[in-house]
Amino acid sequence: MSDASGAISDSIRTLLRPRPRFEPRDHREPLVALISELVARPDLDERKLDAMIRKYPRDGKALFSRSQIIAGFRAFGPECGWPLDEAAFLARLRKRPVRTLSGVAPLTVLTKPFPCPGRCIFCPSDVRMPKSYLAREPGAQRATQNRFDPYRQTLERLRAFHELGHAIDKIELIVLGGTWSFYPERYRIWFLTRCFQALNDFFHAAPAPAGEPAGIDFLDLDQVVRAGGGDGAYNRIVSGHLRSHHGGELLATREHGDWRELERAQRRNESAGSRCVGLSIETRPDHVDRGELRRLRRMGVTKVQLGYQSLSDRVLAANRRGHDVARAREATRLLRGAGFKLQGHWMPNLYGSSPDADRRDYARLFDDPDFRPDELKVYPCSLVESAELATRHASGEWLPYAEEDLVELLADCIEATPAYCRLTRIVRDISAQDIVAGSRKANLREVAEARLAARGGVAREIRAREIRGREFDAAEVDLVELRYATSIGSERFLQMVAAEGRLLAFLRLALPGRAAPLTELAGSALIRELHVYGALAPLGSRDRAAAQHRGFGRRLVGRAAEIAAETGFGDLAVISAVGTRGYYERLGFARGELYHHAEPGGLARAMARGRGG
Repeated sequence: MSDASGAISDSIRTLLRPRPRFEPRDHREPLVALISELVARPDLDERKLDAMIRKYPRDGKALFSRSQIIAGFRAFGPECGWPLDEAAFLARLRKRPVRTLSGVAPLTVLTKPFPCPGRCIFCPSDVRMPKSYLAREPGAQRATQNRFDPYRQTLERLRAFHELGHAIDKIELIVLGGTWSFYPERYRIWFLTRCFQALNDFFHAAPAPAGEPAGIDFLDLDQVVRAGGGDGAYNRIVSGHLRSHHGGELLATREHGDWRELERAQRRNESAGSRCVGLSIETRPDHVDRGELRRLRRMGVTKVQLGYQSLSDRVLAANRRGHDVARAREATRLLRGAGFKLQGHWMPNLYGSSPDADRRDYARLFDDPDFRPDELKVYPCSLVESAELATRHASGEWLPYAEEDLVELLADCIEATPAYCRLTRIVRDISAQDIVAGSRKANLREVAEARLAARGGVAREIRAREIRGREFDAAEVDLVELRYATSIGSERFLQMVAAEGRLLAFLRLALPGRAAPLTELAGSALIRELHVYGALAPLGSRDRAAAQHRGFGRRLVGRAAEIAAETGFGDLAVISAVGTRGYYERLGFARGELYHHAEPGGLARAMARGRGG
């Protein structure tokens, strides 16, 4: 490894060095004084809160963090008898509420570095990371700190959310890393089993595991892939590192999972304090088939992130993507037919493309019924040192778009996104230090949205319309239906909409017109997603400012059942996460092998009478 690479690993080790645990009782006097004044001041804004924190420094100089103040409230509340309960105090203090304003707390974990089936020229090849990820990315840093151990990653993230005052009873588990479907099945089973076990254990075990994590320290790698290093360099280095630690194998003995153990952890999670209400993985179109659909459902997966990157065969071939557009069509059809939520990945500024070609390509995503993803991540191509694209950049064959052209392109893409799609991300969270060529603006989305607004354009996509904790008048909420065709038949996007088009809840209902990819779904209409927005309210809470727990979900399910019955379906199936099984059963669905089912006419009548849930 070069001196520069060694310095990078050393700097990352410094970032990952564990911090001492904060003990509130060591700072009782200033904490109690600070919290007492916070409790007595209902008119706090951010400026007043910051001033108050400065008034009561820790050890006479350092400032208390939000998480330390919350820890103090929990430690001293019983003895001090403050007139606010924890929920009210957290509402006054909570930091970064945006993480849970979409209705769930997103918890990201990374799989370990592993050989990759792809040879994409734009992809980073940081051998300390799963393919396409970089060691400085925030989620990657957390994974490295825990040596990619799924149990520790999950527990540490739950602890961080809890310390910041976020509700953690409803978790969306997001599994990132290499191509999920390329990892050995037994590793994938083990990985998810350990994630579920951490969710189950959080309120019953020490939130911070003691001792060193058991996985491999990939920062010890003494090699680095550079542009021109040859096909397969990443795979050779990572495979060699794994085998050197696992007795010639790619997996450790402990990384061999068992279906029965996973199912036990899932059953326990149905009633756990932190329930998995959504599970997302990412894979390639050429690794999706009927067998994989079944495996994903057994694992509890509800959303698949699918790497389209481009809908041009010429561009895909130029970037050595390894599959064509036809394969992406087929993967989309199979996943939609099995009820999975579809989150596409699309990349402008790829080698061989242009801004105008990208505009046409983006339009195809929604004009063509074979695609029409539910969510989309838009990642403008940025050059990092370890990508093969560096050789094209050095020769002048590929250049990043000028920033003005890129902003205009992204503004056009936002405006062209239909109301049924959510633009989950625009621009990768890559450190500016890692970008050799391309935009280094971390707020590129905000810049593009501002450009769109300045020219009078309107964003219709889901994220732009979410209620996000705003007050609303329940008497003015309407149920709005949007219809569109897909590769499996037709789709109904049912929305609960408040004033100014603010989105409170939605449901995706598939009405297939062709054979289902799994026999259990033969003849079934299919609820692919049900989501209620607003500040995440703890289960059992009746927070009047929150959209959740107002019956919007039941109303949407009732309307979906009516539509299914009206269109001649004898069964209404739903793809349920492990943590939402009980919810659907209370509504009147019965558990099948991989899905929940109800007779739509009877369910619609029960919903109309106010029964269920």
